[in-house]
Amino acid sequence: MTTSNISRRTLLRAAAALGVSAPLLGACVTGGGTGDGPAARGERSPQNPFGVKADAPLEVVVFKGGYGDDYVKAAEQVYRQRYPGAAIDHKGIQQVGDALRPRFVANTPPDVVDNTGAGALDLSALAAAGQLTNLAELLDAPSWDDPNTTVRATLLPGVVEDGSRDGTCVHLNYTFTVWGLWYSKSLFDKHGWTYPATWDAMLALCAEIKKTGVAPWTYQGKYPDYVTDPLLTMAAKTGGMDLIKALDNLEPGAWRQEAVRGAAEAFAELAGRGYLMPGSEALSHTEAQAAWCQGKAAFIPSGSWLESEQQAVTPQGFQMTMGVVPARTTSDKLKPAAVEASSTESYLVPAKAKNVAGGLEFLRMLFSRNACREFARTAGTLPSVAGATDGLTLSSGLGSVSAAVNAAGAELVSFRHRGWYPVLRKAADDAVGELITGRLSPVAFTERVQQAADALAKDGSVKKYTR
Repeated sequence: MTTSNISRRTLLRAAAALGVSAPLLGACVTGGGTGDGPAARGERSPQNPFGVKADAPLEVVVFKGGYGDDYVKAAEQVYRQRYPGAAIDHKGIQQVGDALRPRFVANTPPDVVDNTGAGALDLSALAAAGQLTNLAELLDAPSWDDPNTTVRATLLPGVVEDGSRDGTCVHLNYTFTVWGLWYSKSLFDKHGWTYPATWDAMLALCAEIKKTGVAPWTYQGKYPDYVTDPLLTMAAKTGGMDLIKALDNLEPGAWRQEAVRGAAEAFAELAGRGYLMPGSEALSHTEAQAAWCQGKAAFIPSGSWLESEQQAVTPQGFQMTMGVVPARTTSDKLKPAAVEASSTESYLVPAKAKNVAGGLEFLRMLFSRNACREFARTAGTLPSVAGATDGLTLSSGLGSVSAAVNAAGAELVSFRHRGWYPVLRKAADDAVGELITGRLSPVAFTERVQQAADALAKDGSVKKYTR
């Protein structure tokens, strides 16, 4: 993509996302997306499909969050073995966006970026500005483990689509995150409780739990998106793929559909019946999760990173377990085992990187089965490569996540609008926060989010995507 075919609105939006002026960004994207920096390419071979120069330096910038960065350092050691003359500059940081915006503007980005965490770069804006390398070459290359299998063929369903903009894959997500409702199996066994398969059974169980003095639910009140995920999953089970596509494609009236309103009613009922732990609204994610680990509440909504995030404070014998969101009706279009799952932890190769070939090769190696198996073992999280956990002894949490994905089969639910449109995501999450505290009725909830979706659909300055 060059300056000649980037609209002024695209430039302005990208500039706003990067925190720079449009003229400066325009200068920086001229000729962007070529995929060859100063290191250029060397001779290609089956073992070196991108033509990596053996002595070309490689700079890797990684979000150092809950998973740490040891798994990346281990992968760098493998890269050094293949290219012993390559000096690797590794940086593990937390504020990826703040650190890298000036470098994208100056045309001096790293060769590999893990764009994750609060304040991450706006990938849609970067893609629109031609700042990200098209990863088709990587996807069609032979995988690190098996030269007869492409990288594309090794990835779990939806990973390529999650990293695509307008049909072009510009980033690959490393973890396969699954969302559900978490509980302590040992606590449930102690009381003889059974995980509920339907929402009616959930409400009945909550009544029993409350009698013991344990709060049925808590949630990460300061971050209501933890509740948005199970609410939308319940709606998707009722409305099926037609509803999911309607929400993602900003179709008129999508948020007013009965499936969404019914799911909103279900979650509003938790507050209405007094099933939420008092004070949950004011809790951060760490505070709510700590209270749950202390046995103050039976259920908490979260993604599959929870087990890893709580390692330091989880009591021995807790048996952390994830269950799928219970079905609300008996006529749901998706099966009860359907679960929300999508890839996260975004890895990309900047188009203006000095060593694009090395960046692609590093990702080919990082997404190998062996590297992903080591990540699963140490991080306790499902990687995006199929079969990466085969042969591993899984923890209770990761085992339940893997079992949920296997049971769901092809019915893995994901909501693309939440990644495509940050403004709509925030509007929905804010409305969920009001809904679950009883300050917003289910009908008012659907109206508020529908109005935000309609305003977004009419905003010509925002690039739209279609599922």
